Amino acid sequence: MTSTLLRRLLPGAALLCGMHAGSAQMQPLSEDELAAVNGQGLVSMTNTSLNGFDFSKIALDADITLSANLRNMRLGEYTYAARNGSGADLDIPLLQFGRSDGTDAQRLVQISNPYFEFVYRNAADNTSREAIGMRFGFESIKGDIGLQITTLSGSMQVSGTAADGSTITLDSRTDALGGKRWDGSCTAPCLTLSQLGGVTAGDASGGSRDFWMSMLKTAVQFPTTNGAPAADTAQAGMWLNWRDKLQALSTNGVTPPNLPKGR
Repeated sequence: MTSTLLRRLLPGAALLCGMHAGSAQMQPLSEDELAAVNGQGLVSMTNTSLNGFDFSKIALDADITLSANLRNMRLGEYTYAARNGSGADLDIPLLQFGRSDGTDAQRLVQISNPYFEFVYRNAADNTSREAIGMRFGFESIKGDIGLQITTLSGSMQVSGTAADGSTITLDSRTDALGGKRWDGSCTAPCLTLSQLGGVTAGDASGGSRDFWMSMLKTAVQFPTTNGAPAADTAQAGMWLNWRDKLQALSTNGVTPPNLPKGR
């Protein structure tokens, strides 16, 4: 996969943030006042190495609550001869953070420590060293997420309950081609992508710890952090990883609504 193709994997992205300007007059603190102050940086950076790659991770030490609806996400559009599918690595018609048909708490999804991690080929000289790609993820995510996926390139596992009360599972590891542009088909009894209407992330012990999306020129095994389960090797192109503590919201393809209050 060429660097030109890598640049085309993500057709467009927008980061929206709101900042309120303010001003304050600085005041000196006494030694006793300074001794009573504790602080921690908002942004942390860590460097690691694994299997011939160097990783630089930039994390935002923050807890975020989110209610949002994203539609018609198509990431990684290029020709893949082995299985072209919908023509995109990730074809996600709907991604909802929160739901409006439950309690006030269910309207929001809790996210902790979002991060970017950049990957470089480990080399002693600058000529051989190159950027391979990056991933974006959350160290924890908890709540109800409405989700419709047409094509998945990634590693995903979700447990659900069938109409007869039996447990059924969606697991990309059952795909013969390793989860690359998988349409969710599987040998029954199982949970398919078309049946999945969303997931509840996390449980009583905490949030789901392994949600991330990567964009890569070549396959990479990412290091594991925050006690998350070891991830499968991310493949070239766009790749979604999400396996930890996921329970299906529905197994009939119906996604719960996520409307503003009063509607």
